[in-house]
Amino acid sequence: MQRFGTVLVTALVIALGAPIGPARAQQRAPNNIPLAFGMNADQASQSLGVALNYVRGTPGNELFVALPNVRGSVLSRRSDGLYLQFGKGRLIAWKGDWGTNPP
Repeated sequence: MQRFGTVLVTALVIALGAPIGPARAQQRAPNNIPLAFGMNADQASQSLGVALNYVRGTPGNELFVALPNVRGSVLSRRSDGLYLQFGKGRLIAWKGDWGTNPP
């Protein structure tokens, strides 16, 4: 009887923890591209996994902010932005802003 209970619990853990069929296909691959100097805006956006929002600047010399998508997350209470400075269309600097609340 104890063995049956162990097998049942193990089967439930496996069944509830592993997605089957279409759910498995919808999972995103982990992001393995690190943020690096010299990236263009599209590459930086892909690396961070979020859209970049324009702050100011002229074409090619813009300042963007990347806001993390953590709203409603139980594990994270912060939603600080990461500011990305581009010069001549390439990433030249970034800075996290831990002192303000983005809109």
